[in-house]
Amino acid sequence: MNQRQLFFQHVAQTSTEPIALEIAKASGMYQYDVNGKEYVDLISGFSVANIGHSNPKVVEAVQKQAAKYMHLIVYGEFIETPQVAYAKALTDNLPSSLNSVYFTNSGAEATEGAMKLAKRATGRWKIIAFNKSYHGSTQGALSLMGDEYFRNAFRPLLPDIHHFNYNSKEVIAAIDENTACIILETIQAESGVTKPLPEWLKAIRVKCNKTGTLLILDEIQAGFGRTGSLWAFEQYNIVPDILLLGKALGGGMPLGAFIADRKIMHTLTFDPVLGHITTFGGHPVSCAAGKAALEVLLQSNLINVVKKKEEILRQHLQHEKIIQLNTAGLWASLEFASFETNKKIIHKCINKGLITDWFLFAPNKMRIAPPLIITEEELINACKKIIEAIDEVFAE
Repeated sequence: MNQRQLFFQHVAQTSTEPIALEIAKASGMYQYDVNGKEYVDLISGFSVANIGHSNPKVVEAVQKQAAKYMHLIVYGEFIETPQVAYAKALTDNLPSSLNSVYFTNSGAEATEGAMKLAKRATGRWKIIAFNKSYHGSTQGALSLMGDEYFRNAFRPLLPDIHHFNYNSKEVIAAIDENTACIILETIQAESGVTKPLPEWLKAIRVKCNKTGTLLILDEIQAGFGRTGSLWAFEQYNIVPDILLLGKALGGGMPLGAFIADRKIMHTLTFDPVLGHITTFGGHPVSCAAGKAALEVLLQSNLINVVKKKEEILRQHLQHEKIIQLNTAGLWASLEFASFETNKKIIHKCINKGLITDWFLFAPNKMRIAPPLIITEEELINACKKIIEAIDEVFAE
């Protein structure tokens, strides 16, 4: 049996139609299949590869750390240099109140840990989340997920989760003295790159302060320069009580984190002890890779030119069949009339050597989120191919 047949027979499938490209190598902006065909990665592994694939400094950091030690003991018991160094690097680049990092295996586990932290720190249980939100697929995160189609098959889920529309005024009144936390994506990803109204986000921050509710911002996709600043919340002049990170956090290795003030985080250390625990969270190789990736990002000019590249997207992704173009830095959604139309265009793009996809709660929208290292010329060429794909689909 060939690899494709073995994939379908032995690897658990998450959908009936996976993209199923067989990739042999990835480097920088590009992925190469087993036949040597080159693909421009326009989704960065869903915002994981912000500095591109297999960056030499990240690869070197992985190799050096793997040669020293990998797993030693359950997270939090030993002083492991990669964890300490990366926690320090992250907090050095965050507001002073976000000074304590809990490393996890993934963004979903960061969500789980943050929910537990909010309940433990406030003594409350009511949680507010949003329709068309995505924070992971574990049962706690699934309870937050803003789509009944995905939730319904796994009920009963966590009680007292209240969903509102993103940017709705009704949510402000719903935040009260019984609310443990409100959790939202600084930029809502899976609805198709939806930005918050600045005054709405500030009003949430004010109401949380008034009621003692913890504000959790999910930047698992929006963080690490994707929107034109290191953290998207910087553009809205607010600071969360808890920040969720993942995706690009590990530089291509599996890693997540929830970050808060040490006084809040300390509530997980007693009554009960081990209030949150993980075996592989903050794996030393993942932390070494993530720190190296962060250093590459901060020492480069990549974030400073994101807004310029956003303008390239807006200028070159113009077509009468694109109903709406949403952008947030080097991150875009192209809305078409239907999922079927979008799907045909995406397949045309793949045939042309462009890897793209749709959004979980907006299947009629195409996802564009290339590594930040993409050059202006590469970006323009990719946009031209997308326009060509649209023309070809409608010509047929």
